[in-house]
Amino acid sequence: MIVRDGKVIGEGFHAELGELHAERAALEDCRARDEDPAGATMYVTLEPCAHQGRQPPCVEAVLEAGIARVVIASEDPSEKASGRGPGILRDGGVALATAAGAEAAAARLLNQPFRKHARTGLPLVTLKLAMSLDGRTSTAPGDSPWISGEASRNLVHRWRSESDAIAAGIGTVLADDPLLTARAPDARQPVRVIFDSEARLPCDSKLLGSLDQAPLLVVVAPDADPARVGALRDSGAEVLVAGGATPAARVTAALTELGRRDLTSLFLEGGRTLADAFLAAGQIDQSRTFVAPLLLGDATPSGAGGVGDAATTGPARLAALESSVERVGDDTLITARYREW
Repeated sequence: MIVRDGKVIGEGFHAELGELHAERAALEDCRARDEDPAGATMYVTLEPCAHQGRQPPCVEAVLEAGIARVVIASEDPSEKASGRGPGILRDGGVALATAAGAEAAAARLLNQPFRKHARTGLPLVTLKLAMSLDGRTSTAPGDSPWISGEASRNLVHRWRSESDAIAAGIGTVLADDPLLTARAPDARQPVRVIFDSEARLPCDSKLLGSLDQAPLLVVVAPDADPARVGALRDSGAEVLVAGGATPAARVTAALTELGRRDLTSLFLEGGRTLADAFLAAGQIDQSRTFVAPLLLGDATPSGAGGVGDAATTGPARLAALESSVERVGDDTLITARYREW
């Protein structure tokens, strides 16, 4: 945001990988409004970059525009950036100020996917769950698969479109044959990642039948049947062989590869077994849990309880840094954050 005399004269944000960074977008907006940014103050959530990537350094644009003062809400933790941009601006005669308190905390939370990827090379993982009042996460065969209500499901589609990738386990896929697309107006489609150690994904599944809508990556174990792996590739899926002796190790290997592809956020849906593997790998950063006002009792399939019940890990507890509760339609949404990056 660019401000002069208390008036906003330009705004911008980094809309998509490879497009203008926020600073350059704000300067473009400023000029589109026929405003001169020279002598104005620029407010940024992240320190301006000083390196050449898909876009040129933002500090160059700030200096060329004659911005007099830059207020920075949070540092850039990436090795190639940290501290360089502010130093160049200061040497160029730009006054600098650093936000603190609630504003700085909000900026860090806004950039959590970027910050985790910058520090670890891995995407930020958000676990989504929907459960009944008695803790069941699956309905009985033949019943409606939906536990949460329509308002909650609409919200999930929005979250999908905000994520770089969405993940599910093969058990969920075999049971529900989902599309896993973001069905919302002008939705950005995430990469669909299916953890399928034995390469059991049917070639006539909706996932493979919708490759024109969204990319599909199938994560298999090194000992997966070569014929089935070949059939998946022939059907158009990309297959990633993730090494590791345990599901947790394969989760970490897969996340490492996603990070190499600059995917900074993963929305984890569907599959208690997969959620357990992420938990065992220590790769759940935050969670969003819908509790629906219904009781499913013992009519659900055996073992369809909550995350942490699986014999592979035993009960587990995550310590939340903060949590909140809100109403979404008839459901209750519990949001928790376990790490800050």
